[in-house]
Amino acid sequence: MTFVPGRVFFERDALKYPLGEKLYRQFTGEGIPVSLAASHNRITEIPGKTPREAYFESKRTLVVGVRRTLKFETCKPSAHYQLPLCTSCSGKCEYCYLHTTLGNRPYLRVYVNVDEILAAAETYIKEQAPEITVFEGAATSDPIPAERYTGSLKRTIEFFGARELGRFRFVTKHTEVDSLLDADHRGHTRFRFSINTQRVIKKYEHGTPGIDERLEAAAKVAASGYPLGFIIAPIMVYPGWEDQYRDLITGLKKRLGAAAENNITFELISHRFTSRAKKRILKIFPSTTLPMDEGERKYKYGQFGYGKYVYPKETLQEMDFLFSRELERNFPGSRVEYLV
Repeated sequence: MTFVPGRVFFERDALKYPLGEKLYRQFTGEGIPVSLAASHNRITEIPGKTPREAYFESKRTLVVGVRRTLKFETCKPSAHYQLPLCTSCSGKCEYCYLHTTLGNRPYLRVYVNVDEILAAAETYIKEQAPEITVFEGAATSDPIPAERYTGSLKRTIEFFGARELGRFRFVTKHTEVDSLLDADHRGHTRFRFSINTQRVIKKYEHGTPGIDERLEAAAKVAASGYPLGFIIAPIMVYPGWEDQYRDLITGLKKRLGAAAENNITFELISHRFTSRAKKRILKIFPSTTLPMDEGERKYKYGQFGYGKYVYPKETLQEMDFLFSRELERNFPGSRVEYLV
């Protein structure tokens, strides 16, 4: 699942930074089509006549830019702030919550002014002292696919390793973790994996590694001493779902072995959708089998002023019972951060 862009756009100002110069030389040397752009926020030259074509072409497009807004968004309840190293990812998950936030062309963006981004994080850490400040590195992205080009994630992990009052966390579906295994993290980065049953991955998480590959990568990360976490999402109800999620947890315990006794966190998110997201998904994936029948859901107003369709209370209680029992049985020392 190695990400190789089909085209790369460089914001002109990105070439003023060492990382921008390095990437420009690398991509032109590899023969990948390279173009210049005035702004990383306005890339209009990506082909695609239909929403579906534009989406898939965007997932093959990398934009190298400068992150100018260094005021970080909040990221409650999981962290204090978002840390914007990149935006979007190469995966093509049908249910992705970013469908409605990244627009019609969700191209991948990486930012070359990493020093400035980390300096801003340093300021936030000092403002919060003596409390620990936690930053989320994957709020609107999966940072692993582009790491082979930028090295920004390893640099960030080691930055937080050297900060007594700073902590970092991110999540990925991808498995190219070898370059991060020797990072001097000092236990200050929680390395999380998004996992699901093989059925959900195969049907809805296109362009991502299977569950066995993800668990193998997680075992490597655990062996390198990182605090580990897992997001199980979206939890879906279908014939046999209880057995398959039970097998997922027992398989995770078996793969991790002794590492399963370490400090592990779980975040459990049931499938939900908004009316706007459903319209967008049906344009990109017109043959989708995602469970989006409003009549089978409960409408719930969210904290951001819009409503979403969630599973009924009784179904959520069944999920709570299943996961509480299986996680207590297999990972008695773990912490469930939330089930929603």
